[in-house]
Amino acid sequence: MGFRLKEFWTKKTLVGLVLGQFLSLLITSTGFSSSELAKKGINAPTSQSFLNYVLLAIVYGSMMLHRRQLLKAKWYYYVILAVVDVEANFLVVKAYQYTSITSVMLLDCWSIPSVMLLTWLFLSTKYRFKKIAGVLVCVAGLVMVVFSDVHAGDRSAGSNPRKGDALVIAGATLYAVSNVSEEYLVKNANRVELMSMLGLFGAIISAIQISILERNELKSIHWTAGAALPFVGFSLAMFLFYSFVPILLKINGSTMLNLSLLTSDMWAVLIRIFAYHEKVDWMYFVAFAAVAVGLVIYSGGDKENDQKRADVANENVERSKRFDEEACSVSRERSSGTKTEVIRKDEIASGSNSAGNNERNTEIVL
Repeated sequence: MGFRLKEFWTKKTLVGLVLGQFLSLLITSTGFSSSELAKKGINAPTSQSFLNYVLLAIVYGSMMLHRRQLLKAKWYYYVILAVVDVEANFLVVKAYQYTSITSVMLLDCWSIPSVMLLTWLFLSTKYRFKKIAGVLVCVAGLVMVVFSDVHAGDRSAGSNPRKGDALVIAGATLYAVSNVSEEYLVKNANRVELMSMLGLFGAIISAIQISILERNELKSIHWTAGAALPFVGFSLAMFLFYSFVPILLKINGSTMLNLSLLTSDMWAVLIRIFAYHEKVDWMYFVAFAAVAVGLVIYSGGDKENDQKRADVANENVERSKRFDEEACSVSRERSSGTKTEVIRKDEIASGSNSAGNNERNTEIVL
């Protein structure tokens, strides 16, 4: 039993769980910022994301310029990623206008199997039974949240549920594409390049979309401290979220990221209890525990895999050393053989020269 616990509680597992919950709390704070803006009648999702992209471009772009760093990936990859990321944020936020929060929570789980499928197809990620079991437990926990909402009578149908559900599924699919693309780029390029390019092109695309869709909305906003603070809070939380996401992607992958974000709804419940003194259904706590257990199951047991990778790496190094040694010995043999042939040729040449001299001396004597 002790061995199994040591196998689960590796440094990689603990870092992944803590960082995942920190990101989940950041997402929760962005949700509350958006709800405060909605209460004030402000509906400008692209404008909220625009400030985040600008911060990413300024901070990480300055780091790239200071390092005089060249791009490791093609620039148009980042353009495609920025388009996907901007539209994913837009679609999911837009869906709240047409369907219920419960439907959004349930359908947003579509990003998890989408991520697993994409990583399996394009990143050659293989999922063992333990990983799949962890995903199923997490999704089961979120389904319990849905039933809790139904049991508590908090569910509202929305003005156009079919349209809203379609927007959520489309947004969740784009989130999956964005997360897998970021995982690939952060492992093949680097985090600073990814964030700076995503911020630059995301800001450009958001500015174009704002000028088309949200120009009149921004003009109608009466800018006060109460309206500006949620905007600033949302942008700072999103900036931190985008900054730390590549770290989790590099350590644990995009599936772990999406599973960790499932707990954002649970943190929102706790905030409702302690900050707003609201009553929630008991099933929320059971669901929270289920998601936590699923995360541990999914992220646990990496020590064995890491050891296998290390053994394979050491074996490859040993093979490389043996190959180099054999190559060097062959080279030395060839070199010594060449030297022997040269010496023999010199001996033959000197022998023939001495023979010729003897013949000439004989002729002179005669």
